[in-house]
Amino acid sequence: MSQKAIETFRACIPLFQALSDSARQDIILLLAENEALTVNEITENSTLSRPAISHHLKILRDNRLVSIEQKGTQRYYSLSIEASVVMLKELIQTVEETCM
Repeated sequence: MSQKAIETFRACIPLFQALSDSARQDIILLLAENEALTVNEITENSTLSRPAISHHLKILRDNRLVSIEQKGTQRYYSLSIEASVVMLKELIQTVEETCM
């Protein structure tokens, strides 16, 4: 396998880890259906507690899958997946070129 393929796979590991949790997948899908939501609004659409939602949002934020906008006292979370999509497309292209 080429060094580029290995590097591309390794670069995607944190993204795969962030996406591997079903609660985080649910949050991503919920945010995809809504422009921006607060932690409370996300919690209302989940069976998880507010602290659990906050924990998952932190992981998503750390992996640049969501962004935060402060409006007054509220923090609104929205999807920010462009960079991740580019990374995944690069991985797919690399796999097609080197592994198929």
